[in-house]
Amino acid sequence: MKIAVLLAMALLPTMAIAQAPGMMGQAEMENYMQVMQEMQACMEKVDRAEMAAFEKRSEEFDAEIDRLCAEGKRDEAQKKAMAYGKELADNPAVQQMKKCSEKAVSMMPKGEQSFMEDFDFTSHHVCDEFEEE
Repeated sequence: MKIAVLLAMALLPTMAIAQAPGMMGQAEMENYMQVMQEMQACMEKVDRAEMAAFEKRSEEFDAEIDRLCAEGKRDEAQKKAMAYGKELADNPAVQQMKKCSEKAVSMMPKGEQSFMEDFDFTSHHVCDEFEEE
């Protein structure tokens, strides 16, 4: 998946819950709204300059991976993706977003994954992920 899409998922980790609002009771809906408000307040604390730099770096990463995969340099692309995944995990803005979304992610249906799991290229190849788009 493209990094921009993954960032959007970081900001809205409970979309699976919102898809079936009729299935929620009043108490569940109130709890959901409270968690969303807490998450929004937390996200407002994320350093905007750091996020802008992160988004720029992500666009560069996308372009580089697209190029490497198109050239058939799958091993090099995978190696760069693994390094980038570690870079993301160490990024303070990403760590803050992850922290903000933890409670919301815990409300997601079983089988849904957090956005950070999308950056784990140990179980799949980055070129296969990018080809799906």
